[in-house]
Amino acid sequence: MTEIHEGVFVNEAHGSVHSGSGAQFNFYVRTAEEKLRERARGRTRTIAEEDRVHIAQRFLAPPGLQRARDRVRDTHTVLIDGLPGSGRRTAALMLLHELPETHGSLHELPDTSDDKSASLLDPGDVGPGDRLLLDLSEVEESRYLDVQGELSGLRSTLIGRGAHLAVVLPHHLAYLLRADLRYLVAEVGRPSPHRVLKRHLRAVGIMPTAEELSGAELLTYLAKAPMRDVAALADRIRHCRDRSPADRGLPDWLARSLAVQQDRSAQVAADLTAMRSGRERALLISTAMFHGATAETVLRATNALLDVMSHPPDTTPRLDRADLHAELSMIGVEPQPDGRVRFGAEGYDRAVRDHFWTFLPDVRRQLRDWFKECLTDAAIGPADREAAITRFGRQVLRTGRPEDLAWLAERWMSVRPWERFVPEASQALAIGLDDERYGRFFRQRVYDWATSAETDNRLRQILVSVCSQTMALTHPDQALVRLHHLARRARGPVAANARQAVLDLAGSDERLYRQMLDRLAAGLADDRWPTDRTLFTELADPLRGLGFATVRASLIACWRSVLRRPVETWAAPVRDWLTAGVDLRHRRLVLPVLAAAAATDTRVSGRVYRVALDWERAGHSDERAATVRDLLRTIDAAQGLDFHGRAA
Repeated sequence: MTEIHEGVFVNEAHGSVHSGSGAQFNFYVRTAEEKLRERARGRTRTIAEEDRVHIAQRFLAPPGLQRARDRVRDTHTVLIDGLPGSGRRTAALMLLHELPETHGSLHELPDTSDDKSASLLDPGDVGPGDRLLLDLSEVEESRYLDVQGELSGLRSTLIGRGAHLAVVLPHHLAYLLRADLRYLVAEVGRPSPHRVLKRHLRAVGIMPTAEELSGAELLTYLAKAPMRDVAALADRIRHCRDRSPADRGLPDWLARSLAVQQDRSAQVAADLTAMRSGRERALLISTAMFHGATAETVLRATNALLDVMSHPPDTTPRLDRADLHAELSMIGVEPQPDGRVRFGAEGYDRAVRDHFWTFLPDVRRQLRDWFKECLTDAAIGPADREAAITRFGRQVLRTGRPEDLAWLAERWMSVRPWERFVPEASQALAIGLDDERYGRFFRQRVYDWATSAETDNRLRQILVSVCSQTMALTHPDQALVRLHHLARRARGPVAANARQAVLDLAGSDERLYRQMLDRLAAGLADDRWPTDRTLFTELADPLRGLGFATVRASLIACWRSVLRRPVETWAAPVRDWLTAGVDLRHRRLVLPVLAAAAATDTRVSGRVYRVALDWERAGHSDERAATVRDLLRTIDAAQGLDFHGRAA
């Protein structure tokens, strides 16, 4: 039973609280990753081809885009400028999307230095025919100056490799742009928000008439709304359509969607001024934060906030005070038949949250602590928890406190039972990673955690999930680097999950596959991380990428390190490579890689040859015998011997 007291609450355990079960741990990890995948389906910042096609169907070319097209085609580089909210990033992405597809890929350049200490713009990130996006819209002054200093060198690489780059400039730092780069600038204007809305609606099968989109309230809203808010309005209209009775139409869907956007800040300020007690105000923000939750949840949150704020207890006998229904009615809340509480006016809950975080800056830390404590209440259902974290995330990012989300993720992994908070901590970090302004802050924080030996193993599992399910969609290069570090440092099931995430991500794309082989070659040369050997033997594919000299070089370097280990650690993958070499089409590429790796040490080459002989005897075929003979010849040649074993 749940008992409710003034200022404190005690819950029964809802579900298992055992913290040692591997099955339970995996359940919460799967739950968290499924929620992250659901969240990713509604994102607009991913640059995967499927999502670019989705954006292209809704994209309206802004003024100035043709100049940008000319720049990127003529010079291989364009610097996109424009007012915030005008759709600069989308315009840059669509410029690259429109370019003819070659053998390269379209990806976003890393915006953190990670393992590289020298260069911010690494030419190694540019492949032949690549289409590259670099978003500097929220960069700080010093980094902006440093990036400009390296851009000229990168442009030479772009031209030489037939690649193209679109850079989104920080409009607020326009005065810092170097004179020698200004000819590359193309300024895009704000497209017609009215036409953008119409295009979005038509893409989902809603065909509005001119009259239906001519209302004064809509036009007033569109006059100032950023393009992302116009897209969000179209999505709310679609959502209303999908959930409305068949007799409703666009006027009703539009009215309900616009009601959410009404500015109720003045009303909230007036209501707060009229409130007589701290308890009323605590009840107000608790209702706003847990809007749509049960009345009991709101009451427990109210009492928790009063405790955090060290509010004096009410000494009036309980039965002499108003009950919860009366308290809620006093702040404009009517409990619903299902026992849940909501404000009567659309958008009022958001205005309350905005007011508290904007005009009570001195209690933001206490609000953070309060929110953490609220989420320890096991009685709050998954949907209410998810909604509350989204609301909290919006407030702390809006008010410049990204560290509050990172703090929450760490703290939730230190409570018992910590497994139950895996979805919450994952969502908190995903919100930060998705943010246009603070995404780079979180990518850097995740890197710092991933590379630290002090990071708790429980937090590492959260990082594996958000890197593989969230960061990989927008910044796969950076996600791969972080997953690699986690695979090296994590323990137990978390280490296994991290290794599999590395293999899945590196195996999903040829460029990432080559990048991972490069990282493994460097890591195996240092011989510091045993996990690198496991990753290599599981990742290296004898039928993949051997036509590239860089791939062959990385494979040879990796095999050279691996073959120096005990035979039982590498015999099985060598047999797999020999099996691939049975096919004459692949033999001429597969065998030279093994031979070059083994030839530098006669003891190693002897062991490889013995493994090959055992493999031949196990198969009893002419093709296997021919493969082994060719391997011996190739090793002899690599060692400077003729195939009879005489010195060349």
